[in-house]
Amino acid sequence: MNTKQRYFSDRSIIVMLALLSAFPPLSTDLYLPALPHVVKTLQSNQTLVNLSLSLFLISFALGILVWGPVSEKYGRKPILLIGLTLYTLGSAGCALSGNVTMLIIARVVQGFGGGAAEAVVTAMVKDLYSGRKRESVLAIVMAMVVVAPVVAPVAGAIILKVMSWYAIFWVLTGVGVLSLCLSLLLDETLETRYGGSLTHSLARLGVVLKNPGFAVPLILFSLVPLPLLAFIGASAYVYIQGFEMSEQMYSYYFGLNALGSLVGPLLYIKLSRRISSAHIISGCLALLTVSGICIEATGDSSPVMFALPMLTATVAISMMRPPTANLLLSQQDKDTGSAASLINFMALFMGSVGMFLISFETQSELIPSLGLMQLTVGIVCGSLWLLLRERSFIRQPA
Repeated sequence: MNTKQRYFSDRSIIVMLALLSAFPPLSTDLYLPALPHVVKTLQSNQTLVNLSLSLFLISFALGILVWGPVSEKYGRKPILLIGLTLYTLGSAGCALSGNVTMLIIARVVQGFGGGAAEAVVTAMVKDLYSGRKRESVLAIVMAMVVVAPVVAPVAGAIILKVMSWYAIFWVLTGVGVLSLCLSLLLDETLETRYGGSLTHSLARLGVVLKNPGFAVPLILFSLVPLPLLAFIGASAYVYIQGFEMSEQMYSYYFGLNALGSLVGPLLYIKLSRRISSAHIISGCLALLTVSGICIEATGDSSPVMFALPMLTATVAISMMRPPTANLLLSQQDKDTGSAASLINFMALFMGSVGMFLISFETQSELIPSLGLMQLTVGIVCGSLWLLLRERSFIRQPA
């Protein structure tokens, strides 16, 4: 660790980073069991209500894109506090919404504020750690974050048994307040701030993108989350309406799938001691392709036949996150905030595209479409990775 924290130990700072990184899964997965209820309560339809998911992610991604480079000028902590304030206000706005338009607007505010936490956390990991330690911390944080998507749908289903879906957003408001209070205790991790203007600070995004060693693999790896986020957006309709499950049973199936995101980073830590990161990435993309074929062939026959290949795909995608994030961060000696923003922005933006696309499918087309997305992404990204991984312009992590 390069900078010590006064109020956080080496272990507790990792827990804090995990809490801040959990904003996307908490803000989506806690809400998922309520989607059919929101459609009825607000007298809306599936496409419009799903916009509260996809536009949240787009807003979150735009927030990441803005807050990351701005944190290079003003510091990590001030930007984090501003973002968490917006997130908390947006969450309260969702809890008070009386129609789908107000809900979507409040979700956009919530997402834009939450983007600050995601951008700052990734930049803080680069500030605090280096080399193999940084890769390990990224894997640990990603594994800890998975507690949120495992617990959130179950908690959301329990809340729906005793209260309305509005209570879910009051819970998220409380999470925002807690994170804000804890963030006040953080010490600034950025040692040297960018001295240029705010406009020049934002323009550093373009400077980073001019580096082909960063930009080319960024585009490639950003496609990978697309089928997983599409599944998150469609899961409630697949399980509750398609397979006619209760909200409680759905939460168990979703929680099982979310466990795959926990297994992935932990499995990577073990495998990376014997197998190179490049070969692990290749294997994960092959697994994603096979999972897509299985879902296309038998996914609509039963919940188990859909859940098992979906679980395999989730493990593969989550196992790729630590090595791909570390590879991308290793391409930049400076402009860490801008690099971190672009990494998280592109992943969430492409994921939200997957959510947006799947929202137009009819009930009977959801499962085949999810399988086709996995198959396409696996083949395209796998082929491009084999072509690019040994190119000289891509710097290998130390």
